[in-house]
Amino acid sequence: MTDTKKTMQDYIASCPAYIRNNIENSKELTKPAVEEFLKGNYRTIWIVACGSSMNGSTCARSFIRRYLNCEVKIVAPFTFVAAENDLRDDDMVIIVSQSGYSLNALEAADTVRQRGRRCLALTGDLESDLARKCDIAANYGVGRETVAYVTRGVTTLALFFMLFALEAAAASGRISEEEASELKDQLRTAADINEQVQTKWASFLEDNYRGLSGMTNAYVCGVGANMGTAMEGALKFGETLSFPTAAYEIEEYIHGPNIQMTPRYSVFLIDGGYGSERIRKIYEGTRIVTDNAYLLTTDSSYTGDHVFNVPCSLPEEMTPLCFLPFFQLTAWKLTEDLNRWDKHPLQRKMEKYVSSKSENYTNSPFSLDTPGRQ
Repeated sequence: MTDTKKTMQDYIASCPAYIRNNIENSKELTKPAVEEFLKGNYRTIWIVACGSSMNGSTCARSFIRRYLNCEVKIVAPFTFVAAENDLRDDDMVIIVSQSGYSLNALEAADTVRQRGRRCLALTGDLESDLARKCDIAANYGVGRETVAYVTRGVTTLALFFMLFALEAAAASGRISEEEASELKDQLRTAADINEQVQTKWASFLEDNYRGLSGMTNAYVCGVGANMGTAMEGALKFGETLSFPTAAYEIEEYIHGPNIQMTPRYSVFLIDGGYGSERIRKIYEGTRIVTDNAYLLTTDSSYTGDHVFNVPCSLPEEMTPLCFLPFFQLTAWKLTEDLNRWDKHPLQRKMEKYVSSKSENYTNSPFSLDTPGRQ
């Protein structure tokens, strides 16, 4: 089977192997980014990214802040260009584009250059337009993913940022090499759990198929590192299943968004370990309104027909690597079953009228003959 014929499911299934392989090659993989971070003596990291790249970055933000003890600001490229580019001398700028041909990322690189600052391109193609435009480039170990609705790209990007934080923290003396090694072992455990989640997900979908296959809109809610998971879950449902989906911070969800709810709404709450008691209470409260409420939790003692248990004792900051396949697989399988790959013909016209990629994208390793389709 060639890459161009693979489906979302194939790329999701490959994630555990990619996690393990990238951990083994961590030092070499992250070397360009680590060297830039150390050389610049940076105190704040700006990550300029959108879509799944923003979501993967958000999954790793808590981890980076914890181990590098620096602020991490995640900004969409258009916002960066138009409104937020007040860079300081000790700000490191990382521009992320999986393909390396996104026009908004290229414009962001131009803005950094106009400010007289350096920037690092994080991409899956070191021959891409973005890699050539930035001062330095790194491949974050995604491999070649040619399905429009990226999955492996999100997981490997989140992992890359975690590994970057560990290698930079160890190199700068913030943590010891022994601590870094122990944390890498925990990340390897995350690969095992990712695999287990994929296996366990099938029976959960079967048990809850009526409610899940009948979704017409949804909220996906998280907090901390799993705010990134919620954002990616919402994006995947909207992209593939083609119904309105919104991501909210869990407590924020009951401060307004819940007012419009009816029994037809679907709500997913992600409990990665912090605030578990409050999150469970919000889940139980949600079920007063709708039967289509689901809780993802690492607490194996809390069970129920709509509770998806992910037994693990990993730090909260690592759990997105475990939770992501639940949403990725649900989006893929339901879109397949409901035959929703084809989008409205006017949407295709819109893609042609307002392209998001540069002209060179057509000949890139990530290009698609029919964007948005499997």
